Amino acid sequence: MNVLILNGSPRKTGNTTRAIAELERTFAEEGVDVEVVRVGNQAVRGCMACNSCERTGKCVFDDVVNEVAPKFEAADGLVVASPVYYASANATLVAVLDRLFNSTHFDKTMKVGAAVAVARRGGTSATFDELNKYFTISGMPVASSQYWNSVHGRLPGEAEQDLEGLQTMRTLARNMAFLMKSIALGREAYGLPAREEGVWTHFIR
Repeated sequence: MNVLILNGSPRKTGNTTRAIAELERTFAEEGVDVEVVRVGNQAVRGCMACNSCERTGKCVFDDVVNEVAPKFEAADGLVVASPVYYASANATLVAVLDRLFNSTHFDKTMKVGAAVAVARRGGTSATFDELNKYFTISGMPVASSQYWNSVHGRLPGEAEQDLEGLQTMRTLARNMAFLMKSIALGREAYGLPAREEGVWTHFIR
C-alpha cells in the first residue's frame, strides 16, 4: 500500500507539516509507504479549461501538476492537507487539485481520499468540505476519523499542543490504511463496481 500526501502549506515547518508528520508516522506503523510533495510553496496557475489535456493526457502547464500525476495514478490513497485562509484551502493547493483531477484521465475509482485542514481557529470545517469534493466526484471513498480532520495552531509548532487533533490524525491514518487494504482484498475477490456510461444533463439547452 502507498499513499501520496500533498502538503498545501507554503511553510516548511508549519503546523500543516506537523499534522502530516503524525500521519506519516502512523502510516509507517501500518506498513504503508508514504510520499509527501509540498506544493503550497510553488508558483502554480489555475486551470483555464483549455481542454488540451483531453488530447495530450497531461496539463498544458508543465509544472508540479504533471510531476505528481503519475504518483497519484500509482497511489492507493491521496491525502490533501491545507492551512486555512479565509475559511478556505490554500489557493495554490486548489489550483493544483483543479488541474490534477481535470487533466488525469485514469480511473480513480476506489482510490481512498482524505482531507486535512489546519487553522488557528475557524474555517476548518468549510475547508474540509471543499477538499472532500475532489474525491467524491471521482468515485474515491473518503476515509474518516474520530472527528473532522482538523488540527489547530497559529505559530509554528503550536499544533503540538492540540492533542485531540494529533490523535485525529493517527486515527485517520489507521482507518485509511484499513480501508485501502480492505479495498485491495475486495478488488481481488470481486473486482471493481460496474460503471454505467455517463449521462450528461444541463440546466440550459
